[in-house]
Amino acid sequence: MKKLLSAAFCLLLSLTAQAQTPKWASQARKAIISIVTYDKDNKIMNTGNGFFVKADGTAVSDYGLFEGAQRAVVIDSDGKEFPVDCILGANAMYDVVKFRIQTDKEVDALTLANTPAAVGSTVFLLPYASQKDVTPARGTVDACTQVEGKYHYYTLHLQTSDKTVSCPITNAEGQVLGMIQKSADADAANSYAIDAAFASDLTLNALSRVDHALNSIGIRKGLPDKEDDAQVYLLMSAGLPEADYLALINDYIRQFPTSHEGYLRRATFYMDKKDDEHNKLAEADITRALEVSTRKDDAYYNACKLVYQAVANGLQYPDWTLQRAMQLIEEAIKLRPLPLYVQTQGDLYFGMKDYAKAYECYDRVNHSELRSAESLFSAARTKQVMGANDEALALMDSTVAFFGPLLTEKAAPYVFQRAQMKASIGKYREAVADYNEYERLVLGKANAEFFFIREQAEMQCRLYQQALDDIEKAVEMDPKQVAYIIEQVALYTRFSQFDKAVEAARRGIELAPDNADLYRMMGFGQIQLKQKEAGRQSLLKAKELGDPNAATLLEKYGK
Repeated sequence: MKKLLSAAFCLLLSLTAQAQTPKWASQARKAIISIVTYDKDNKIMNTGNGFFVKADGTAVSDYGLFEGAQRAVVIDSDGKEFPVDCILGANAMYDVVKFRIQTDKEVDALTLANTPAAVGSTVFLLPYASQKDVTPARGTVDACTQVEGKYHYYTLHLQTSDKTVSCPITNAEGQVLGMIQKSADADAANSYAIDAAFASDLTLNALSRVDHALNSIGIRKGLPDKEDDAQVYLLMSAGLPEADYLALINDYIRQFPTSHEGYLRRATFYMDKKDDEHNKLAEADITRALEVSTRKDDAYYNACKLVYQAVANGLQYPDWTLQRAMQLIEEAIKLRPLPLYVQTQGDLYFGMKDYAKAYECYDRVNHSELRSAESLFSAARTKQVMGANDEALALMDSTVAFFGPLLTEKAAPYVFQRAQMKASIGKYREAVADYNEYERLVLGKANAEFFFIREQAEMQCRLYQQALDDIEKAVEMDPKQVAYIIEQVALYTRFSQFDKAVEAARRGIELAPDNADLYRMMGFGQIQLKQKEAGRQSLLKAKELGDPNAATLLEKYGK
């Protein structure tokens, strides 16, 4: 009889347990994970929980678990360990984080509830468990409030502990409602949960690179979901360690497989290595970009720019030539004859020294909606190389006029180029006028080289005092540039300011002790100052250093 009663009691317990454990619990537990985070010294920082929300290994947990961590691993219900690959979003205020693990196969993920739980309804808390049998705790919803517009925050009549933080609560169908949050009172009968959809919907955006919460986690970050944001994010991430940046590009290719941007960015990354192995990988990515792109013309255009850049940087690879770049841009133009593509074609013709065809391209652009100061300047530069100076100067006038009657700093580079062009054809006074205008436009930001260049033009049109002022300014701004000091000494000598010439020459010799010009001019100046022996020694030094004029001066003044 006792044995019969005992068996009946065990059967009752079994039936009671089955009634308390929903059928879906056993499968759902596979999505719940344990998480271990590590600091920069690879020491354990924290342990906690989380759960998968996507089959690709995307999971959510509490932000506090990850803050300051340099790496993390997750352990699934079968005891298998996976490294955390990247962070996909974080919110410190609501203490939630979203991340993805490294895995080659799909994982079990929980389904998010489409509707919030009603007040008074029963919810189930699923803890992490490495055993096959897991009995969820039951509770009820005491309150449900809205947060961030469309999400919910639950107050639960359910006692929890630190060991259940970031574990999921579900409805009776096993759909996830929320994620348990840390409680200020471990003995409280109530607990709180943030909407699981809030954590699952965390995203990165174009400005996430400067997000404090994200930057407080040392684990690398993933990419924004939107392609445009992802491109900006990639651009802002160029300073990352190489391994992290390459992983980010690979993320982009995985997220946007029909975008050529990822392949071409990775090709650029490989090109920077400047070796045959990586050049081969870069070429494969260029080819792949052209194959997969849904915007073929843009793909051909950007591939052309990449090959053109490789040529400009002197990279040696069989297919990286101006001819190859020309083929690529021609394909882009066939698909969509945008003025931008024609401008690039003109640049390629210019690089190939086919100036007539280059000008034809620039002229087409200048008669399109893309007409700009840059396209006008390209045409002017081409005409100058072709020897058509009057046409070149007229185009430079059009370039400057493009900015309107009231010029601003944006026009300054083109005003400077016009000055250079005028100086090259002997119109020195007009050149000086443009140099003066350039100095006004850049608002005091002209450098030493500018003053040296303007001094050259001023000397040609006999504006001697202005020239002297400019070379003194150049030396003041860059006192270690020997070329400026040589010019300064020459001007002092020309204007019979021999004491200044000798002093400046000495400063120059300290920087360049083997400069024959400086010794020759110093020697001449010393002789003019009645320092004949010192002058003779300086001229002898100049002669020793190979100055052919020093011997003549010695014959005349060295006796």
